[in-house]
Amino acid sequence: MRHRMKRFFTFEGIDGSGKSTIIKEVSTQLKKHKYNVITTFEPTDTWLGKYVQEQIRSNTDPYVTSFTFIADRIQHSKQIKEWIENDCIVLCDRYAESTYAYQSVQLEKSMNDPIYWLQELSKDHIVIPDLTFYFRITPEQALGRIQHRNELIPFEKQAFLQKVYNNYEQLCKGKRFFILDATQSISEITDLCVKKIIKKIV
Repeated sequence: MRHRMKRFFTFEGIDGSGKSTIIKEVSTQLKKHKYNVITTFEPTDTWLGKYVQEQIRSNTDPYVTSFTFIADRIQHSKQIKEWIENDCIVLCDRYAESTYAYQSVQLEKSMNDPIYWLQELSKDHIVIPDLTFYFRITPEQALGRIQHRNELIPFEKQAFLQKVYNNYEQLCKGKRFFILDATQSISEITDLCVKKIIKKIV
């Protein structure tokens, strides 16, 4: 039996880390290498994902937002599995670590270990990435990049982002994570990601 090729890669980091720009570049480069690439993101653009986005903007109760995030991901995982089974490389802009990093800050006053609680909610129901790229950048540097945005959502305020950054530092450890210096040039980061992905799938 053929071993399943490693085809699911996620891109994580605080707002302003540059991951959304890089994932597009990585997709373009992989396609030039003749790979079949699917680029996706979370929250998704389904009705459920759009509901999550509205909850974020309106500061809905964090429990409600968390459950909706997880529901969106479980549905998304079914689609990701189909893509992988069809021999596609799947690149995802935000995935599980984003929910753990962001929503745990919203829930920190309600429970002792929100990250563990969030992880248990989706345990055994989502696809585990083969490799997760973590774009490391300080909140100060990140906000400097996005200060021109007309409307910064609550998740983009510095005090909040500092807590999210701390959570990412805790979460992104182990063999599945590849830490990137997000202050490097777009071409440098893209090249690193493409090389890591190709090495993983060949």
